[in-house]
Amino acid sequence: MELSLIAAFVAAAFLLSIAPGPDMLFIVANATAGGRRAGVVAALGMSTGLAVHTLAAALGLSALFRAAPEALEVVRLAGAVFLIYLAITSWRAGRRTPGEAEQGPAPAAAEPRRPLRKLYLMATLTNVANPKVILFYLAFLPQFLTVGDGAWPVWLQLLTLGGLFIMVGLPVDATVGLAAGSLADKLLSRPSFRRRLERASAVIFGGLAVRLALDTR
Repeated sequence: MELSLIAAFVAAAFLLSIAPGPDMLFIVANATAGGRRAGVVAALGMSTGLAVHTLAAALGLSALFRAAPEALEVVRLAGAVFLIYLAITSWRAGRRTPGEAEQGPAPAAAEPRRPLRKLYLMATLTNVANPKVILFYLAFLPQFLTVGDGAWPVWLQLLTLGGLFIMVGLPVDATVGLAAGSLADKLLSRPSFRRRLERASAVIFGGLAVRLALDTR
């Protein structure tokens, strides 16, 4: 691969990473509801999803979605349903009574409401089920592939570009999660504020689900 192409790809990946999008909103929603650790774990889950997409592209799965658009439609609808599930669970958590929320010496300020392992899986599945990421790999990565004599195999180039994208995006996402979680950690000891955060997370997840379900591009 040409060094100039790699440099151009890294610059483009950084600009894409700092642009607000569904993944970043997901991270912010979970960081505000669960604190800094939740934000970082959500960022790690998103990067794991990107790793899955990278492997799929390298193995030729992207070509399958291009040849069979109905498969992409199934993925899009599955992603919308999953986000609706997240919205419902967050809203239900926000409807807990003050007595339930205030039991104990504010342990929630020290630990996220959702188990970190579950949150990691949720973030990974959310990214994997996002057809925008599939379209990104179909439309964006091929622009930086090198062909001709002496070029790396396409699958190796895709793995390299996908790995670079993750290396650039993960620090950005983790920083966003830490920043959102740091603010939340100072306020999570207030049960009423926690309930508002849970409801805000539910609204964000619901909005993302509607956007994903209605976006047919």
